[in-house]
Amino acid sequence: MKKWLVPVLIIGAIVLGLYLLTVGKYNNAVVKQETAQTAWSQVESAYQRRSDLIPNLVNTVKGAADFERGTLTDVIEARAKATSVNVDASNITQENLQQFQQAQGEVSSALSRLLVTVERYPELRATQNFQQLQSQLEGTENRINVERNRYNEQVRDYNTYIRKFPNNLIVGMYGFERMPLFEADPGSENAPEVDFDF
Repeated sequence: MKKWLVPVLIIGAIVLGLYLLTVGKYNNAVVKQETAQTAWSQVESAYQRRSDLIPNLVNTVKGAADFERGTLTDVIEARAKATSVNVDASNITQENLQQFQQAQGEVSSALSRLLVTVERYPELRATQNFQQLQSQLEGTENRINVERNRYNEQVRDYNTYIRKFPNNLIVGMYGFERMPLFEADPGSENAPEVDFDF
């Protein structure tokens, strides 16, 4: 065997090994990123479900005599604002995630005020339609929480993967960046004070 052939084969094996390592790391990063983006789509779907329930809830409540129109207007406006905030799954940034969270928080707040106001109308609370809508809304809120947690799990998995050595060197060349997590709203770490003095 020729002397020059052994070094060429060794160099070729090293290059092939590096190529396969790079391709494998890149493909794993793509799969993890796609999984996180799919989880984001599920979050949006859960929020859309809640948004779709709001008109039915508002119409049911609107039928109650002397109901506070300001509360209904707040819910309608918060829903309109929330549906106007769109986040592209392929380009989620901390800033646009915070805008999305803020808009959805306003919807949650307006819905909470609506449900508190409804407490003063026992005849409305007693209707089957309202009870079904309230139950669906509660289920949707639970679904939102589950999907947000799943999104955070997938993003943590992706972020950990792209930050590990040597993955960070390899996928860093291709522009993979960390994705933002859903974070608790400021002040949510404090338990709310409930006042039962009516």
